[in-house]
Amino acid sequence: MSKQIISDIITQLGRVLLGKPEQIKLALACILAKGHLLIEDLPGMGKTSLSHGIAQSLGLSYQRIQFTSDMLPADILGVSIFDKEQAQFIFHPGPIFKQMVLADEINRASPKTQSALLEAMAESQITIDGITHPLPSPFFVIATQNPSEQSGTFPLPESQLDRFMMRLSIGYPNAAAELEMLKGHDQSPQLLVLPQCISQIELVQLQQDVGKITASDALLNYVLALVAASRVQNEGFGLSPRASKALLQASKAWAFLNGRSYLVPEDVQAVFSSVAEHRIRSSSHQQGAALSQKILSNVNPIL
Repeated sequence: MSKQIISDIITQLGRVLLGKPEQIKLALACILAKGHLLIEDLPGMGKTSLSHGIAQSLGLSYQRIQFTSDMLPADILGVSIFDKEQAQFIFHPGPIFKQMVLADEINRASPKTQSALLEAMAESQITIDGITHPLPSPFFVIATQNPSEQSGTFPLPESQLDRFMMRLSIGYPNAAAELEMLKGHDQSPQLLVLPQCISQIELVQLQQDVGKITASDALLNYVLALVAASRVQNEGFGLSPRASKALLQASKAWAFLNGRSYLVPEDVQAVFSSVAEHRIRSSSHQQGAALSQKILSNVNPIL
């Protein structure tokens, strides 16, 4: 049953984002692993369409927040306003109170506004005026950002990047997919009417099934070896313990999407770059993509 549900979701998203099956599977793996997703690419590459399509297919309440340089934390979280009739402050929830939130162009907002998402992403709750408000369950953040070399951007701090389980880049479509788009065969304008493929109860069950994927001691040692290599590579800043857990969970989700109940090294290798690239850097400013590939090539699984 779960295999058919997964197939239906991937097929439906494939009609929204043409020619990008791997990116769709990685995004879905991130959701099934209970992680938050960062999509970095040029404008107009389908970032918003993918996130909206995922929300529609999974039947999740959805809110898109357009980040700008003048946005304040209250614009995201909400604000307490004094009610004269009741003689007390009443909390008015912000757009963060949805099951799936798209933080569009997150790096166009100031660091103060970016940090408003930290507690929400880590603990699925926010605190306003000393009062904690739980967020809906399940709760996911998909953030998009433009390349850092574009004007008007504020780089995300390491503490914020580490909250994202995975980072993706969609990239340009291939010629065949772009031709289909020009012919009008993509379904981006029809996102509002995408059918729901799964109930929330079934989604929670799939997430629980991902957690049951088994990993041998040798496989866990391979994960730890990759993490250790990231920490000594070029005297840089390696993967945190949160990242090592994210790598394991994402690998389990990838194995689940491929119909396995156990992990193999190929599962870890398939998600490693997406989990690691945005978290690691070196003292020589070597790019995370180059570092992650170097680590993968230097660490061999011993099973």
